[in-house]
Amino acid sequence: MMKITAYADRISVAPGETINFMVNCEASRFECDIVQLICGDLNPDGPGYKEKVVRTAASGRYKGRRQVIHAGSFVEVPGGGPVSALESFTFAAYVWPTTPARREQALIAHWSTDAQRGAVLSLGPQGLGLRVGAGRGRVQTVTTGKPFVSHEWYFVAASYDAGSRTVTLHQEPLHNHVGTNDAARKRVKLKQGVGMAHDAPLTLGACFERFDAGRTACTAHYNGKIDSPRIASRALSESELQAFRAPRVNGALLHDLVAAWDFGADITSVKVSDASPNRLDGRVVNMPARGMTGWNWTGEEMCWRHAPEQYGAIHFHDDDLHDAGWQVDVSLTVPKSLKSGLYAARLRCGKGLEDEDYVPFAILPPRGQATAKICFLLPTASYMAYANEHMGSDAPIAQLLGGRLVEHERQDLFRNEHREYGASCYDTHSDGSGVCYTSRLRPILNMRPKYRSWLGGTGSTLWQFNADTHTINWLEAMGYDYDVITDEDLHYQGVAAIEQYNVVVTASHPEYHSKEMWDAMAAYQQRGGRLMYLGANGWYWRVAFHREQAGVMEVRRAEGGIRAWEARTGEYYHSFTGEYGGLWRRNGRAPQKLLGTGFTAQGFDISSYYLRKPDSFRPEVKWIMAGVGKDERIGDFGLIGGGAAGLEIDRADRALGTPPGAYLLASSVDHTDIYLVVCEELLINYPGTGGQESELVRADMVFYPTSNGGGVFSASSIAWPGSLAHDKYRNNVSRITKNVLDRFASGKSLLD
Repeated sequence: MMKITAYADRISVAPGETINFMVNCEASRFECDIVQLICGDLNPDGPGYKEKVVRTAASGRYKGRRQVIHAGSFVEVPGGGPVSALESFTFAAYVWPTTPARREQALIAHWSTDAQRGAVLSLGPQGLGLRVGAGRGRVQTVTTGKPFVSHEWYFVAASYDAGSRTVTLHQEPLHNHVGTNDAARKRVKLKQGVGMAHDAPLTLGACFERFDAGRTACTAHYNGKIDSPRIASRALSESELQAFRAPRVNGALLHDLVAAWDFGADITSVKVSDASPNRLDGRVVNMPARGMTGWNWTGEEMCWRHAPEQYGAIHFHDDDLHDAGWQVDVSLTVPKSLKSGLYAARLRCGKGLEDEDYVPFAILPPRGQATAKICFLLPTASYMAYANEHMGSDAPIAQLLGGRLVEHERQDLFRNEHREYGASCYDTHSDGSGVCYTSRLRPILNMRPKYRSWLGGTGSTLWQFNADTHTINWLEAMGYDYDVITDEDLHYQGVAAIEQYNVVVTASHPEYHSKEMWDAMAAYQQRGGRLMYLGANGWYWRVAFHREQAGVMEVRRAEGGIRAWEARTGEYYHSFTGEYGGLWRRNGRAPQKLLGTGFTAQGFDISSYYLRKPDSFRPEVKWIMAGVGKDERIGDFGLIGGGAAGLEIDRADRALGTPPGAYLLASSVDHTDIYLVVCEELLINYPGTGGQESELVRADMVFYPTSNGGGVFSASSIAWPGSLAHDKYRNNVSRITKNVLDRFASGKSLLD
């Protein structure tokens, strides 16, 4: 289906800087061209697909090679040291397995696949197990034979006494349930001894397999939580084992302590600290979930910062992925002559170059400069949240949401077969838990031009990235000069990234924002900046970016909101920052406070239109509707659902923060009953929440002035940009957008 896939190490790059592209290619050769992306929509009813090839030193033919992804998370502790020198030992931990009936899953492992030496504490269909080896042909496995119950806490341990060659397994449920038979203690004498691995790292949550191009590849990945893993230098007795499981190891056992990893420490980091004198610190690989409730969580404290001792668990998944870790194939140093905009590496292979992939990125203006009065804010945080989503293939309600059969693109089919490419924050892991981390350091196959989404409404059916090329195309067609800035630039640089611009224009669906991004936009407005919100469902979810690792983002789907999954109770706080997650509305910052409108309803079939409201005729704002008739339907056309008001829509609400001086210019009408009021608006389930009955199902077009001559215009519909190009840009959606952009960019007063 796809013989070439790729990603970049950056999402934005300034002139003079270098961006690298990592390519997986099944063919012997591939061609690379750098293109400026203008319109990614293949719909013949629209402006047509548009790209411009840009001559750069990166353009040319390259040797193809296969590059693979090693998905699955674990903790890696460097090899050697006291673990390799063990003769007798005890491995112990608290575990909360989520798929215990599947294959062997490693909990604590010091194993050499090549030498077949070492020890692996694991669980699987036969219960707790210990695999030990002393060389090829001398591998033995002992199991309890008592299956685990999923989503229950256990204390598990395995001891080996070198003198007697005896293995003892201890499997103890922390809660007893009638009808279960999941407790076990088993002792077995081995036929031969055990030799520890000397050429392998120690791993938690997986078993080391090999080193591959600088990466650690593992197998036997575990699904579930591990808390307080420990190693002792001898086989502990039953009574000693009870003391060994205490929160802190004291007394005589301290002398035997080899390692005691504290997952409740360094939660915001990739570091995993060993509290023993040996300091066998490790690091997480592929970002397992941290800040998770542990075996001793009481429910009395919901924030891990306030009780880290109760958040000593890490949740591992066999499909976690952070950095694909591929080798660089193409490098581009951006020429200083290239203007800011949306670009991509276009990669093609095959006899007729029929196989292709694109890797989009933004070229920024020169550092510290603005080359235009207009800034287009590329919502890369939202692209990351939706990266490689599988809802169209996994969600049983996908067709109900769209009101039509789901159509799949080649990228969808490829992602469905290659789950190692990682999931989105709308998906669940293979064990059913929600995906709270996402990364851009992997091929994101739905962030592509020419791509059609199952979510995008009838017509062009575009969503997120490709839908945003409708706005880019309009800016180009209307002859505007503009710079492109990404969410990550706004997050890391703050208001400095946008303060030089007269106006910031948003994309169709800027849904995800960090506190740094929110604060930057609020500061921009207070300083007189002007914002054009040409979308909907914006500033909705709060996210966090990792402070040590680039390109990874976190969302905790806490109370409220349209959610494909929900975080477990007690796990609402971001592990990256310790901030409360969920909706910005639940954090005291409803979108109405920043945009004038906020998410109110969604539907994915047919888009509708707006009708003017009395405020639109007031003399001081009549310039917004210049050229639009009194009774004219605004946007009863378009490439996204056939109208300008659709998919997800926002409304004004004074109670949620719409400024008292806001002008309600127009509102949409006549939505279908596929459109339903969002759940955070409902205190009780009741009939009448569809588009034909509820007055809450509407998109409100709003304008209001802000401090120091600033202002905000909100179209409040994801479908709005899809109507801009209608009738060769001679339409009222384009006219209103141009009226506002011209006034906002000019610096003139916003109230006549």
